[in-house]
Amino acid sequence: MTSPSEIQIPSLTLYSGFPTRGRHVASPFVNKLETRLRLGGVTYKVATGSVFKAPRGKIPYLDVEGTPGTVPEQLADSTLITRRLVADGYLQDLNAGLTPVERARDLGVRALLEDKLYFYQVRERWIDNYYVMRDNALSAMPFFVRFFIGLLAYRSTKARLLGQGVLRFTDDEAKNTKLEVWENVNALLVGSRNNAYETEKAGPFWILGGANPTEADATVFGFIAAALDCPQAPATEQIVRSFPVIMDYARRIHEQYFSDYELWKE
Repeated sequence: MTSPSEIQIPSLTLYSGFPTRGRHVASPFVNKLETRLRLGGVTYKVATGSVFKAPRGKIPYLDVEGTPGTVPEQLADSTLITRRLVADGYLQDLNAGLTPVERARDLGVRALLEDKLYFYQVRERWIDNYYVMRDNALSAMPFFVRFFIGLLAYRSTKARLLGQGVLRFTDDEAKNTKLEVWENVNALLVGSRNNAYETEKAGPFWILGGANPTEADATVFGFIAAALDCPQAPATEQIVRSFPVIMDYARRIHEQYFSDYELWKE
């Protein structure tokens, strides 16, 4: 089988939805995709882009530029982008060597964050801290445009969260659920770090406790990085910072794979 390093990788442009460069952003899925590309050693450019131009209306999305003169192919959804790049041979399949049980654990960790915690974080940002979220997410817009676009986003998000069910919980119930998720992530990382120390492994340790990262690590790091120094979600930031092992896990990955990026405030 041809390895990714032996394949001519096309020019990739990741659209993050944020004008910020040289630091992690508030979107866990943008951070996740960046992490996945860096774990694979793939070079890419970052541009701002827009949900209005994005395929499927989702951030992040990726331009894959082939030969000069051809129209770039646009890929959407962080998981589907990774799956496509793996299928095309541009990225190594991080889960190829896992047992069926390990694959299930990996998927379970990703689902816990992407399909459960995510909705509680959307509630915290767009409902509990609406004005801060609006003025950060839509900062490039004039105030009167920001006012109306923000109102539309608020109403749409509220309806979505009511249908999904997250908005039907009390503030305390929502906070306790977020805490429970991070407590379990921390428990996995504590076990993984202990195992890494026992084998005298330097550098990052990984969520499943193996010698190499899996797909879940990109997701976990993406959510941690999005939570730190995030005024839109102060409760989540406080929770994450309360776990020293989670912070150690994120710092190690940042130092090895994102040394060119600004580190969050310690």
